[in-house]
Amino acid sequence: MNLKLQNKHVLITGGSKGIGLACARAFAEEGAHVSLVARDLGTLEAAEKTLKTEFPQAQIAVFAADLKDDKAALAAIDKAQARFGELDVLVNSAGAAKRTPAAELTTMAWRDAFDAKFFTYINVMDPVVKRMANRGKGVIVNVIGAGGKTASPIHLAGGSANAALMLATAGMAAAFGPQGIRVNAVNPGQTLTERLKEGLEIVCKQEGIDMEEAMKRATQKVPLGRLATPEEVAQTVVFLASDQASYVTGVNINMDGAATATVV
Repeated sequence: MNLKLQNKHVLITGGSKGIGLACARAFAEEGAHVSLVARDLGTLEAAEKTLKTEFPQAQIAVFAADLKDDKAALAAIDKAQARFGELDVLVNSAGAAKRTPAAELTTMAWRDAFDAKFFTYINVMDPVVKRMANRGKGVIVNVIGAGGKTASPIHLAGGSANAALMLATAGMAAAFGPQGIRVNAVNPGQTLTERLKEGLEIVCKQEGIDMEEAMKRATQKVPLGRLATPEEVAQTVVFLASDQASYVTGVNINMDGAATATVV
């Protein structure tokens, strides 16, 4: 299927590893111009080298920024647009709130969770959606997380930030739909990334089990019998960004292998 993303400018936050990097691969394969933003320049440059090796004709640029800072976020957007022109697609995959057992939460931990997850998205979405609205076109896809729908005792603060992002996604879709903007979200369940390992380490500590057992238990909760790969999430993101999904907006798509059986 031709998704008609060739030469489109796609900015991916958190694009140096995990789901963000998988998204970068998928868009590069479609012939898009890809801008990656993350905090660490070293991991960004490694991702750029990998992508250019895999896709020699791809147009890739990287920009280091701490997206908790709204001014740094805006500067990264401006640099990306100076390189490849106005943004056609924004994919937010940056930021992850630290998993903290409920008994260890503090008011500062709650605030840190929102800075790490909610505002790293909002600081990019807010200026981008307004610029897209002025042009009368654009797509935003937020990679959020299923933890925003199902409360976890070790992820209350981060899950709350995820839930807020889901509402922001639906709200922005309604607010900017008249200007031709589509805004959607993908909510992966447990996915085979480094972030998964970090979460399972807390489970191991709380339940007194090893990593192998924690992985086994996590997998057993999924009716499909396996955890998601970053590439599977990326394929859904790319579809939502394409004209093949031209009437899909304001939705938060769960990707947890039916681990949570709900009607949305």
